Amino acid sequence: MLIVLGIIALLMGLAIMSMGGINDTAKIQKARGDILNLREGLAAYELDCGSLPTTQQGLSVLWSKPTIEPIPAQWHKIMDNEVLDPWHHSYQYLNPGKHNPDKYDLFSMGPSGQPDAPDAIGNWSETASDKP
Repeated sequence: MLIVLGIIALLMGLAIMSMGGINDTAKIQKARGDILNLREGLAAYELDCGSLPTTQQGLSVLWSKPTIEPIPAQWHKIMDNEVLDPWHHSYQYLNPGKHNPDKYDLFSMGPSGQPDAPDAIGNWSETASDKP
């Protein structure tokens, strides 16, 4: 009986460990989806206001009226509030971008929480196929 319980405990431990990878993959996919949604919000902002926000204005222009110049004459709320990445960090926005110098970079700092880390997930990655 103890051997059977030991085998069951071992199998359950292996199953739980293998699910850790599934959780990481799901978080990456959620971050990619959020980036696509934020890109749509930025496209709507650009249509309404005539230009993209500056780096200083940031993504907050999507849910609160900018207080840093240039303040658009035609502004309206696009999102209800800030969306955090799966690791509970704010999404980052640079205009012009380091990876997209002709447009902007929009990214999650990934699990490490560091802006220039290799685990950052951004609109320049191969999986974000329709670059801005």
